[in-house]
Amino acid sequence: MSKYASKYERRDRDESPREYTKKPKDDMIFGVRSVIEAIRAGRGFNKILIQKGMDKELFLELKEELKGHHFQLQFVPTEKLNALTESNHQGVIALVSPIEYHKIEEVVEGLLAEEKKPFILALDRITDIRNFGAIARTAECEGVDAILIPNKGSAQVTADAVKTSAGALNRIKVCKADNFKESLFYIQQCGVRLIACTEKGNVPLYETNFRGSVCVIMGSEMDGITSDLIKMADIKCKIPMRGEIASLNVSVAAGMVMYEKLRQELH
Repeated sequence: MSKYASKYERRDRDESPREYTKKPKDDMIFGVRSVIEAIRAGRGFNKILIQKGMDKELFLELKEELKGHHFQLQFVPTEKLNALTESNHQGVIALVSPIEYHKIEEVVEGLLAEEKKPFILALDRITDIRNFGAIARTAECEGVDAILIPNKGSAQVTADAVKTSAGALNRIKVCKADNFKESLFYIQQCGVRLIACTEKGNVPLYETNFRGSVCVIMGSEMDGITSDLIKMADIKCKIPMRGEIASLNVSVAAGMVMYEKLRQELH
């Protein structure tokens, strides 16, 4: 059973041959030289798709430029690249992020320097764009300072996500972590309490102290929060329920948790 995601939301695996759909050209940059220049210009990418068996000389040039960066790379068949654009992509397409990603270390240090109490929302492998967008919308409304997501295995900030968030993703800082656990440990060492919202929790939501500096962790739609993250959390809270399904959509659960923090601080 998933944590805060109905089992009826799970998608069956599509056993039919994969069909690749075209993306709007504004969402991507293609061609080795164009991608290299975009990297040098500091553009943000959700992912860089590289053709399997790409021309060695071109690949080495791109590989050299990627040194020192932590972009998500995915090696794909040429059919996928051809489906995304009819132009000469030279074996590489970069999917552009509509926002600028931030570093969680800089965000936390900045908040502490201003003597503010950080309120961070950490999303552990939430993959549904609609859930991600809905959570971001509520987060902006409830005063969250930043959202932390893994670099891999998580929904990225796309034009659809921004639309679902009603523009909130343009107003709230989103941070990517190459090592999600290490980033959470850093946050914890800065004096920010980690609160994991999970059905394995032992403290009811309404008895949990959300005042002050906190980082709330919400888990994936499929299997909730990673066990290692639950273990390192300072508090493990749960949302009381009476129904037979005994699980909630993750965006609904996140909204309840964020509201509870705001309620406590207003009283």
